[in-house]
Amino acid sequence: MIHKILKLPKIVDPRGNLTFLQFPEQIPFQVERVFWTYDVPGGEIRGGHAYKEQHEVIIALSGSFDVVITSPSGGIQKISLNRSYFGLYLPPNTWRHIENFSTNALALHLSSTEYLENDYTRDFDSYIQNT
Repeated sequence: MIHKILKLPKIVDPRGNLTFLQFPEQIPFQVERVFWTYDVPGGEIRGGHAYKEQHEVIIALSGSFDVVITSPSGGIQKISLNRSYFGLYLPPNTWRHIENFSTNALALHLSSTEYLENDYTRDFDSYIQNT
C-alpha cells in the first residue's frame, strides 16, 4: 500500500466550517492513539522514522508543514499540508520526517496502534535492510 492524500468532508457554514472523521468512511483504520505536535521551533525537524505495523494519518489543523517521504531507493517526495480538510495517510514501513513548520503550526496525528517503542525503525540503514 502507498501513501495518499485523504480529502475529508468540509461542511461550509457562514458561522464557520466543520470537518470530521469517521471510520471507515474517511479513515482506513480504527484510531487507537491521537497526538499532536505544536510550538516546533523554526528550522526543526520532527519524525525521522518508520513504523513497522502502525498506520497513520497526519492533518495540518493550523498553519502548514511539509511531510518528506524517503523511499528505500532514496527517492524523496515532499507533501505540503496546509488545509485542515486534507489528511496524509501513511501505511506501515513509510520513512518520513516533517519539516518547514509555519508559525503556530498544529499537526494532528491519528494512529492505528497505541505507542509501542519496538514498532519504530529509527535508523535509515536498518529501514533499507528490512524493506
